[in-house]
Amino acid sequence: MSDLTASVLETKNGFHVDGYEKISYDFTFLDGVFDTKNRQLAECYHKWGRVLAVTDMNVYNMYGKQIEKYFEHYNLELKVHKTKIGEKAKTIPTFLSIVDSMTEFGIYRKEPVLVVGGGLVTDVAGFACAAYRRNTNFIRVPTTVIGLIDASVSIKVAVNYGNYKNRLGAYHAPMHTFLDFTFLRSLPKAQIRNGFAELIKISSCSHLPTFDLLDKYCEQLIDTGFGRTDGASDEVRDAADKINREGIHEMLKLETPNLHEIGLDRVIAYGHTWSPLHELVPETPLRHGHAISIDMAYSATLANSRKLLSDEEHRRILTLFSRAGLSMDHHQFDEDILNKGTQAILKTRDGKLRAAVPNPLGSCTFLNDVDHAELSAALRRHKQIMKGYPRNGEGLEAFVDASDTGYTDNNQAEVEALEAAAEEAGNLNGSMDGTNVVHGGHVMNGHINGVNGHVNGLNGHVIEEKLANGSTRGLTNGLTNGVNGFTNGAKA
Repeated sequence: MSDLTASVLETKNGFHVDGYEKISYDFTFLDGVFDTKNRQLAECYHKWGRVLAVTDMNVYNMYGKQIEKYFEHYNLELKVHKTKIGEKAKTIPTFLSIVDSMTEFGIYRKEPVLVVGGGLVTDVAGFACAAYRRNTNFIRVPTTVIGLIDASVSIKVAVNYGNYKNRLGAYHAPMHTFLDFTFLRSLPKAQIRNGFAELIKISSCSHLPTFDLLDKYCEQLIDTGFGRTDGASDEVRDAADKINREGIHEMLKLETPNLHEIGLDRVIAYGHTWSPLHELVPETPLRHGHAISIDMAYSATLANSRKLLSDEEHRRILTLFSRAGLSMDHHQFDEDILNKGTQAILKTRDGKLRAAVPNPLGSCTFLNDVDHAELSAALRRHKQIMKGYPRNGEGLEAFVDASDTGYTDNNQAEVEALEAAAEEAGNLNGSMDGTNVVHGGHVMNGHINGVNGHVNGLNGHVIEEKLANGSTRGLTNGLTNGVNGFTNGAKA
């Protein structure tokens, strides 16, 4: 929520305006947010008597009945927009499908949309809320480690565009964020590992005690879903709760004075100098945690080469990444990508590199005076160092799969329908021949761009699937319905 204080002064040639917007929002730690004994979330919707929820298929398949039972218990009418989303599907078509559901629902200006899911879902749905009537409220319930630790802290919302992450977006704070770490009980280990990277990020540059706890309990934290699975010891759970609370608190302390990123020297941008480009370079994208881990590990080597990070600290960081199964290198992270990533981030950071690096471990400094030769030399050294680590520094389960995209529920009929639609209607992520659409039983890019329209593999490619907005998407002559509810493609 926000309040605006402003003044208007008359000048010789016109007027001068000063506007100051107060931004306030809340975080609540609440295990069992959809337990009917906990009424906190329901109270946010009491005045409206209804709820429009946006969630992904994986979350809905696992928690949908519990969510429905919760709101039924509190006599709140529930409509659910179910989306299938992955990094390649964090796109404008997905954004528009959520907007369409908001229109069909008839959302009021101050009525909050409920967004339940990982960081990808909260990013896209948050952006839809930011754009809808320029400012629609929303409430977040993140369900992944990245969602809980990282995406929940920032007020940034966005979609990817081209080969760049979060190229289109806004700054839009939620009314409230409920942090329920019991969701980690059902989260795949690959996703736990994925989020672990964000905690290494903040702790290695800003909070050494948290880094020490990550170092001490690394494997146990990953194996037990941060102490939430059955059989986890009280010691591990207590350590996990301390890590999570202090990690979020540290992120908030760093982000709150700079919510709109007016200051571009940002400690939490460690690992985000070259990863925004490199993450989407592989045909199957890297998981975000692995992409930033590669960036962080390389940046640590760069800092060590400059004697900003001691040899012992350098080894300690790299060893923690390796123990966690996180990536420290990838064969496509080469000098060409390094240079392209540098040029891209210079534009984002107003002409300066502003590369955050630990100096020493637990603190941060920013590098601006690094030239191409030094960057390339550090990369060659880094790759040589990686030969001494398992898998030459490549991570475990480093690439997005069905647990990220939600395509685990595709049956063969849907796959064949998508293949037929693609052949007739268009291109996949820029390819006009419609080939290579379906890989291994799931849609790699999540959406198929058709001629003057979209074959949407995100939000309802099941034949005759009923959507949140009440419309039905089916197949007509091998074509699927697009994001705006009309039939698109070559024959449309």
